[in-house]
Formats: sequence, structure tokens, C-alpha cells
Amino acid sequence: MSIRIDHISKSYGKVNALDDISIQVDQGELFGLIGPDGAGKTTLFRILTTLLLPDHGSASVAGYDIIADFKAIRKQVGYMPGRFSLYQDLTVEENLRFFATIFGTTIAENYDLIRDIYVQIEPFKNRRAGKLSGGMKQKLALSCALIHKPKVLFLDEPTTGVDPVSRKEFWEMLKRLQDKGITILVSTPYMDEAALCDRIALIQDGRILEIDTPKAIVEHYPKPIFDVGAHNTYLLIEKLNAYAHKHSVFPFGEYIHYTDQRDGFDPLELRAYLKNEGLQNIHIERTKATIEDTFMELAKQ
Repeated sequence: MSIRIDHISKSYGKVNALDDISIQVDQGELFGLIGPDGAGKTTLFRILTTLLLPDHGSASVAGYDIIADFKAIRKQVGYMPGRFSLYQDLTVEENLRFFATIFGTTIAENYDLIRDIYVQIEPFKNRRAGKLSGGMKQKLALSCALIHKPKVLFLDEPTTGVDPVSRKEFWEMLKRLQDKGITILVSTPYMDEAALCDRIALIQDGRILEIDTPKAIVEHYPKPIFDVGAHNTYLLIEKLNAYAHKHSVFPFGEYIHYTDQRDGFDPLELRAYLKNEGLQNIHIERTKATIEDTFMELAKQ
């Protein structure tokens, strides 16, 4: 077991940032913590990386207790916080050399671990970190988090604000790191990134809603779901929410995801209702649930 979290709770005044959280992450697993801003992801990461003490509960990382063995944990983990936190006035190479020195190593000693990442930023090694693009800052931060060859890697919303191409490249890098035996715990508000993890935990308001593989979580969605569209999306949402038999109504791309309270839902009945309410070009088609649909359903409960 690489990470063990047992009934961790943390409050800030009257706000419960974490409410009785329990998670286990296996050695070599790519585990995703999925939830919106304010869900408690960063608080949990700060506790696991020994930067914050929990109010209740216990946890261990790489076999070390987060309180009794905090010094040992800091040598075993790499942490990439959500905000770019490197020295912006130092160059790319100076930042990397600085973090290597802190951990008593050198760039050359662990270069094999960061080679695939560093070759992409090496042409800019003499550029100050503050002048890098978002994607390049991300790669530099990841290189600095890996320079001491950690056993566990914590990545707190690493792709927020990064362009789609850089996001894709970043996840490809994570898969290669996983192949080298590193346990990775990554948090993200992007539901599409959840499908790239081995297992995920859905978190909202400091509570774990569900833990399972992405495929299993989607399969748990309890009702048939339909794409519904019309000429006026705002009016469509308004009328669907007013429909007597609606269970849930959520905007999803160009369509509205709709579920009905009844087991024997008849799309023709819904179509007639919408037409009577003035909607035109009505589209109703059965579709597959997504992780986002499941998250919204669980968050309602």
C-alpha cells in the first residue's frame, strides 16, 4: 500500500474542508481525486505531504506516518502544487539545480527519470522561469518535483489553465512515469481527465462520493439518460425543469442531459410536452452517461 488515509478530517472555523476521508492507493497506481474548486483536494494534498496537520484521523505515505515520520516522507515524495511556485527570477536550469541540491542529488544523477520531460524545455534552459509559457512552466515544475526520484508523486490540478495540447502531453508523461513504478496521486476539476486514471475518488464539500475505476463509476449511473436539444436552449432548460416527471436536467455541450423519474419513460410524451411549450427542432436521443453525469447525480444526494 503506497498511500493509506483513515478517517481524516480537517476544518477551518465552521467550514469542514475534509469530512472523514478514507482512501487507499496501491503501489504504482495512477489515482485521481476528482472534484470542483473548494472540494477539499488541496487540503488533502497538503496533509499528505506533511504541510498541514489533520484535526482527526491518520495517514501514511510510502509506509511512513504523516506525523511521526514527516521528515522521511518529505524525502520520498514529489509535490507539484496548483500554483506555479518555482523561483520566477531563476532560469530553468538554475531552478532544477537548486531543487536537486536541496535533496542532496544532482541533475545528472537522476536525469534518466526526467529526460523525456526535460528535453522539451532544455532549449529554454537559460530563460527565466517567469517568462515561460504555461505548458513549459508545467514541465519545469514536474521536472523539479521528480529530480530526487520520489516514490510517490502528488500533482494538485497540474493542467488547470493549460492548453489542450499541453494537457494531452502531460498525461502521456504521467503514464510513462507510472511505468517506472512511481505512485501518482493527481487532482483535477476536469471530468474528462478522470478516465485516464486507474481509479478515481469523486469528492465534493470534503466528502468522498464514490471510489472505483472510471468505467465502473459510469456503469453505476442509475437511470437511462437522454440528449435533448431544441432551437432555444435557455427555454428548453426552463421547460425541462418544469416538467412534472423530470429527475435531473444538466447542460452538457450542445445538448441537455435529461433523466426521468419513471422507469417507463416515453420520449414521445416529452417531445409532445416540449412542442406544446413552444419549442422547435426538438431532438431526443438515448446517450451514455459520463463521469460528470455520475458526479452530478451523487452530489445531489
